[in-house]
Amino acid sequence: MAPLTLAHELALLGYDDAGVNQLGRPTLDYGLAGALLLELTLAGRVEVADDRLVVTDPTPVGQRQLDDALTRIATEPKRRKPKDWVSRLAKDLPEQVLDGLVTAGVLRRDSDKVLWIFPRTRYPSTTGAEPAVETQARQRMVAAVAADGPVDGRTAALIGLVRAVGLDRKLFAELPKEHVKRRLTEIAAGDWASAATKKAIEEIQAVILITTTTAVTTTIITTTS
Repeated sequence: MAPLTLAHELALLGYDDAGVNQLGRPTLDYGLAGALLLELTLAGRVEVADDRLVVTDPTPVGQRQLDDALTRIATEPKRRKPKDWVSRLAKDLPEQVLDGLVTAGVLRRDSDKVLWIFPRTRYPSTTGAEPAVETQARQRMVAAVAADGPVDGRTAALIGLVRAVGLDRKLFAELPKEHVKRRLTEIAAGDWASAATKKAIEEIQAVILITTTTAVTTTIITTTS
């Protein structure tokens, strides 16, 4: 099995053991789009310059969703802000990422109807238990937050992602709250990437947080009006 991307890991973390999206839409959509941008940033393919996302290396990464995103950014005539690309890349992205996990044999696709009327698609594990790759991602993040040492770039980026979409409280629920708060701040400020890469990642994470918060707030206002 090919190594999982940050988007794959976030999708696994965003779905419960019954294969149901616990983040809701569009929070997961925007989170996954941000994950693609973070991955491309860590790979040295894009960076943020003058508040715009620009391609610094058009060489394909070798993963379909990442390469499709890279091509779209590289061929776009107008330079756009990270928030624009999060919105543009989010469309149909969850299905694409989940399809990749199904093809890899990590998840399976179950389709049925709620009340015999409303179609529903769930993505439970093929084994009936939490996928090993998801467990490894959880353990990697918990170990990083529980400790006080340096954190590698991918783990730091994944921690930033789960924080941006609101999964951090659940993931780190067994750790002391004050320690988690301090440690998340330390990890964000840590020396795990170059200054330019960290700046780009911080901006993309901020975009995810703002976009998902705005989307959820809009949904609440709409449904309660």
